[in-house]
Amino acid sequence: MAASSEAGVLERPAIKEKKAKSASAPKRKAREGSRKRRPADPNAQGRRNQALGARGEEAAARFLQRNGYTILERNWTCFAGEADIIAVNDEALVFVEVKTRRNADKGLPSEAVTRAKREKYERIALAYIQDHFFGEAVVRFDVVAIIVLSDDRAFIRHHLGAYSVG
Repeated sequence: MAASSEAGVLERPAIKEKKAKSASAPKRKAREGSRKRRPADPNAQGRRNQALGARGEEAAARFLQRNGYTILERNWTCFAGEADIIAVNDEALVFVEVKTRRNADKGLPSEAVTRAKREKYERIALAYIQDHFFGEAVVRFDVVAIIVLSDDRAFIRHHLGAYSVG
């Protein structure tokens, strides 16, 4: 602060200068702090989601086998997309969509099976039947929803006949 011509009175710098200095300093700190929180690899989140999905599909396959299903295919791919699990149970050919989440903050996993996803699974089922079956086949579409509780525990809900064709 600079002294004025009168004794005992101090002048303050202009307010704009003071705000400009104080406003820019916190922004730099905030930007630096946010850089530290970001993963070094921009694809790290995607890989974590893929790993979670793979763990979910493995848990779903074990769950289905324990409940009498015979797994025919896992991650079967065709022109229409990919089926997570294709299995047989009680003479029905079952196409299983597996949805895994870390928690239910954004809704239940089964809620993520949209109309577009259901239609895609119908096309996948048609392609699979055309390639693998020569007679009639009873087809069912199931959803296995998984919420991971800890590294070795999960909540699994099996939605039998979650939706139908059409």
